[in-house]
Amino acid sequence: MTLDLRATAFDHPDAQRLIAAVQQVYVERYGGHDETRTDPAEFAAPHGLFLVGYGEGAPVAAGGWRVRDAEADDPGIRDGDAEIKRMYVVPEARGRGHARAVLAAIERSAAAAGRRRMILETGTKQPEAVALYRSSGYAPIARFGVYREEPDSLCFAKIIA
Repeated sequence: MTLDLRATAFDHPDAQRLIAAVQQVYVERYGGHDETRTDPAEFAAPHGLFLVGYGEGAPVAAGGWRVRDAEADDPGIRDGDAEIKRMYVVPEARGRGHARAVLAAIERSAAAAGRRRMILETGTKQPEAVALYRSSGYAPIARFGVYREEPDSLCFAKIIA
């Protein structure tokens, strides 16, 4: 299955369907939705991007980035960061390189927008995500964001520029 990546509004129905699916994964693995605040406008150019990948016309993969700059109360975030959010591939489309394709497109877009480092938060109960990020050159960093005090939280970063 070839993946057709399209820049899509965060609040587009296809994006929302995939976001709801990843949120359900969080419920199953952690007992609740990701409570990190997201605003659809954060994923619109030039301050972000949200991609939906289509396989055979159906939405099968998603992910996006948004600008993050240093915050006084969160030393894990630096000026020039881009945060990855809502990476997901539907179960029936996994194992085909779709997550890597979405991740590479996100990184290229963020670098083109002048961002210097990709950051993300995942968790110990998402070993497939951890494996993807580690094998794509991401290294552990100090926890940041809503879950920085949670022991299951894992944060990673990669220099892109």
